[in-house]
Order: sequence, then C-alpha cells, then structure tokens
Amino acid sequence: MNNKRDYYEILGVSKNASDEEIKRAFRLLAKKYHPDVNKEEGAAEKFKEIGEAYAILSDKNKRSQYDQFGHAAFDGAGANPGFDMGDINLDDILSNLFGNSFGFSSFSSFGGSRRRNAARRGEDILMRINLTFEEAVNGCKKDIKVNVTENCDKCNGTGGFGEVICHTCGGRGVVTEEQRTIFGVMQTQKTCPECKGEGKSFKEVCSNCRGVGKVTKNKTLTVTVPAGIDTGNQLRLSGKGEAGTNGGPNGDIYLEFVVAEHKYFERSNDDIYLEVPITITDAILGCKKEIPTLTGSGFIEIKPGTQNYTKLKLKGKGIKGVNSKTNGDMYVVVNILMPTKLTRKQKSLLEELAETDLETEPEFKEFKKYIK
Repeated sequence: MNNKRDYYEILGVSKNASDEEIKRAFRLLAKKYHPDVNKEEGAAEKFKEIGEAYAILSDKNKRSQYDQFGHAAFDGAGANPGFDMGDINLDDILSNLFGNSFGFSSFSSFGGSRRRNAARRGEDILMRINLTFEEAVNGCKKDIKVNVTENCDKCNGTGGFGEVICHTCGGRGVVTEEQRTIFGVMQTQKTCPECKGEGKSFKEVCSNCRGVGKVTKNKTLTVTVPAGIDTGNQLRLSGKGEAGTNGGPNGDIYLEFVVAEHKYFERSNDDIYLEVPITITDAILGCKKEIPTLTGSGFIEIKPGTQNYTKLKLKGKGIKGVNSKTNGDMYVVVNILMPTKLTRKQKSLLEELAETDLETEPEFKEFKKYIK
C-alpha cells in the first residue's frame, strides 16, 4: 500500500488551486524548509517531499494523471511510461523559481537530487500514422521510417577512450562556492566548468559520435497494425525509442493512428452506418436493394410504406474492434430521394395518384384538427 501523503495536502492547497497558487505555496515552503535555512531534523526529507509534490502538480499532464489515479499513476506496474520519480531535479526547480542568485546550495549535497551519472531511460517517441478505412478495418502491415538516437557502436556510448577523473571536481561533477545572502554565508554548488558536470573526461574523444556517446540513425520498422484500429488508438513499440543514458533502457515508440473517412461508411466505435438512397416508389411499394458491406455485397429488404430515415440493423456486420470478441453491427439508413425532373408520363401518373385519397393515416386527421 502506498503511504505517501496527498500532494495537495503537502503544499497546503486545494485540489482546485490555480497554477499560481501552487507556485506561491511551494516558494514559501521551499524557503522555510530548505536545509540551508532549516537545520531541524527531517528538514531535508520534508523539502524533498515538497519538491516532489510541486514537480507533479506544476505539470499539467502529470497533475491530470495524479488527479485521476493518485500515486498509482507514478508507482509500480501501473506507472506512467517514460516517467521516473528519480528524474525530479530539485536543483532545476529552485533555479527556475528563484534564480541562481538566491543563494541556496545544490540539493544534491543533501542526498536529494538525481545523480548526474545515474542510468536514465531514453525518451519516448510519438508518431502519427495515417490509415485508410480498409487498412484500419482489416489490419495491415506498415513500414515506418523513424530517426532515433542509439548508443555509439565505436565507444559503446561512453563518448571517448581512456577515462580520466576530473581534477577540478574530483569526479563529483560540481564545485562549491560560498556566497553572502540575506540568510548569511551560504554554500552554492555549481556545475563543474572543467568537465561540464560529467565528473570525468577522456584522453581521446570518439570521432564517430564526437564525444556525445550517441548517434542518430534512420530506421525502417515493419509494424503489424491489428484489425479494428480506430482514430486515436495507440500502438506501443517497446524499446524502439531513443537510447538510454549511462546504461539506462531505451524509450518506446508510440504510434497514434488517424483513420481516413470512407466515401459511404460512417464508423461509430465498432458499428458502421450506411445511407442508402431509394426512390419514392421503392418506399411505397417496397423492394430488395443490393448494398455494399465490409465483406462484399449483400441485400436488404425495404418493406412497403418505409418512412424516410428508417434505420435497418444488420447484426454482426460491423467491425471487430481490437479488444472485442464479436463484431459490431451495421445500420442501413434509408434516404428517400424526391425526383427533381419528371417526364410527361411520370407527371401524369402522379397527378392521377394525387386525385386519390392518400391521407388515411391518423397523423393526417390529428393535424387537420389542430389547424382548425
């Protein structure tokens, strides 16, 4: 069971708090509990808890996930893919809110921030893939071209050869400076200017990746698109994203599909709709009509006296969705088209029909009563 306190409670704000209210609350608490200022036991842990709450609630997407799933959104098997609580860097948060001149020392000296050389998961990639209606309904194979970073083969992702510990920072990646502030003399840790925070350098920089440790490659991936996919559905390609850092795992590729509209079929989840035009005589006398379906042509029966926009159901003639065990249904919507041009004979027949009493339905009688 997760025993973490509610993030809103930690910052002392309501769940409806604005972004500015959340920021203001964090600023006040950060000043109160930063270990440079507060020497009480547990201040560092309290400050880390405050920083974690702010990191989540100040991010629109993470806040939405937290509001919906609570701490489970970021912990355990149900955690948000691509997000690691260890990626929260309180130094960056403090710098963004207070600036470097505020005088707080780096939180890493209190064991709170992410280690510079810790293994980190690679970034995820989101790609939108266009499908025809038929490709989405029946499934298909797609060749996807993608540019991804991979660890350099020549240096195994290190960036060079002959690793040397930085003599300026002793491998820590940071140097300490003293600074006078409104709180007195405080120590500030800054990124080592010699090794740029890496804590090490190389006798020989890798010529293949120019010291970065990663190279960009163009790849073509063949993807099997499952039948029944719909617009907005995503497919995850595990481990196919950007390369991790310091031995961390690769990110993932997420394919988000956009399905083109069909000329005749309209989709609603796993059901499909087809509007079928018929003549006025088809509606009055009834008929059999040949129509297209997802599996070929078929026939429907139009009963005599069918009204306009009558909906006929063909059970199981719809789409079998990705997570469905059965097919959806097909609905045929009758559209009675009135003729705009008549031959002399057709006009004569209609005039002859007009002389007969067709107003036998109860609706006609009720309407006449109303207008009188």
